[in-house]
Amino acid sequence: MTAADPRTTLARVWWGLLALVVGAAVLTDLVRTIDGAGSATPVIRYLSYFTIQSNLLVVAAAATLARDPDRDGRGWRVLRLDALLGITVTGLVYAVVLAPTIHLQGLSWWTNVAMHYVSPVATLLGWLLLGPRPRITGVTVLAALVWPVVYAGYTLAHGAVTGWYPYPFLDVGVLGLAVALGNLGFVVLLALVFLVLFRALDRALPATDRRAEVLSAG
Repeated sequence: MTAADPRTTLARVWWGLLALVVGAAVLTDLVRTIDGAGSATPVIRYLSYFTIQSNLLVVAAAATLARDPDRDGRGWRVLRLDALLGITVTGLVYAVVLAPTIHLQGLSWWTNVAMHYVSPVATLLGWLLLGPRPRITGVTVLAALVWPVVYAGYTLAHGAVTGWYPYPFLDVGVLGLAVALGNLGFVVLLALVFLVLFRALDRALPATDRRAEVLSAG
């Protein structure tokens, strides 16, 4: 039995720790939400945050990479790219738009740091340093775009029915439909830019997996 190479060992530890830290943060907040909920509404709202969905994708991708740092497959490629996309957008939007208005303490502070700072930085840095690459094709990019578009439609529909929006810059009731749509459109455009950038970097950066067999792009 041959020993694992240093990259594989580091990748297992990196992704395993990330999955544990972020998973614990999401679970902690979810348990607290369920504990204080008198109905299903708070739980639905909690799971409606782009931040939470992005971090759940990070946990799923990181957990599979901890088991196999050279993981591959059509469906997995989309999962991984959406995790990378979602958490990058989450970190940027939080740091630029939301962070100045939020002041937390105790467990809320810890879970917030884990999901808005640790998760974005560790996910992006881990991908740049550890891969696996190459993994992103044109088909992967198109498939990964489905989730943010569906999320945008769900957010508007849910808000129209309930009057609740997960983020202030999407609140149609306060901002008006035109402004909210403009903000949402900007986020979707930002997502598309990142998807294209990630694909370019996936091709430009050194391959990390000699077994990699790039699936043909559509």
